[in-house]
Amino acid sequence: MDGRDILASEDTSDRAAPLCHAETGIDTPDPLSDIASGLGSGPFALIVLFISPDAPFDRLAAEATRYWPDTPVAACTTAGELGASGYADGQIIATGFPAEIFSTACIAIRDLTRLDESALIDRVIAEQVTLAQASPDMERSFAFLMVDGLSTREDALVAALSPALAATPLFGGSAGDGTAFGRTRIALDGAAFSDGAALCLIRTSCDLEVFSIDHLRPTDQRMVVTEADPVRRLVKTINAEPAAREYARITGLDPDDLGPFAFAAHPVVVRIGGSHHVRAIQRVTDDGELIFFSAIDEGMVLSVAEPDDIATHLDRALRRLSQPGQPASILACDCLLRRMEAEQRQSKRDISRLLARHGVRGFSTYGEQIGPLHINHTMTGVALYPPPKGGT
Repeated sequence: MDGRDILASEDTSDRAAPLCHAETGIDTPDPLSDIASGLGSGPFALIVLFISPDAPFDRLAAEATRYWPDTPVAACTTAGELGASGYADGQIIATGFPAEIFSTACIAIRDLTRLDESALIDRVIAEQVTLAQASPDMERSFAFLMVDGLSTREDALVAALSPALAATPLFGGSAGDGTAFGRTRIALDGAAFSDGAALCLIRTSCDLEVFSIDHLRPTDQRMVVTEADPVRRLVKTINAEPAAREYARITGLDPDDLGPFAFAAHPVVVRIGGSHHVRAIQRVTDDGELIFFSAIDEGMVLSVAEPDDIATHLDRALRRLSQPGQPASILACDCLLRRMEAEQRQSKRDISRLLARHGVRGFSTYGEQIGPLHINHTMTGVALYPPPKGGT
């Protein structure tokens, strides 16, 4: 296509791949035209756009309604993209859900700081009932969430959604802004906003598996949060000592070296039920306090975690999704900290090859959602398997 950086979706007629994909660089003259050409004519039940934070997000979100006027279009900014060649930057990644095998309903959730949980639950339940009635032949369902990654409200949002979704599995990702942590954006049907989320309820005739992957093992090194501001996800002291200095002491780091790569290499986890979940550190304040990516509170016991080899672990996890059959499409939300760790451990190329080999598309996030939990340092997603012949 005139030498431009455009990768259209493969011809999936033989494999009956559930999803269609296209991608293009943000510097192309008309990126949405390239995306529309790559996706094909559809029709689509939903189009999702993962857009580099260096692109004019609001303008692109508004223009998307011209290309797909009769299709819901959900979009978010990223902390990096997952494209046809694995990890990518400066791209727009598009995923189309063909209307033949998918039916969707999308909800814009605004003003997370003043979330009306009761009204949201009623809306989600009503939309699910309507969707099920409109597509009785599509018996499987999941929910996909894109949420403002700087809102600090992801934990409250997924907790509120959980009773409304009931048995419908949810996964999602927190919109990013590269490594700038300045401004994240969500869009639905041309309207862009912050402090909000886009919830996509999806029914399909495909078999599917919603999954969460992490490669971290808790150690016996523990610390207690002794003073915190939960609303700001701010930890002031650990073990009654200044938080950053004590974290550095326990992990054997120099306090002056604390930063994104150090936090990615020395994550901390909290035990919830029978499982451990990462409580990732975003940054150190000028006062030596720690700001986290997810919920934190006084009295919380954190354990330092040790990573397995990230590439080997991802290979095993993606192979497991191929039992008994190979998924034809994987849509994923992959934590920025995993990308940073892969970079630091010189595994980025190996990870990209694995993502490309398994057909993973999606984006790098400021956090991930799985069921009722907001977590970090994981990959969440959905594996979709080719529909039975006849589409049911």
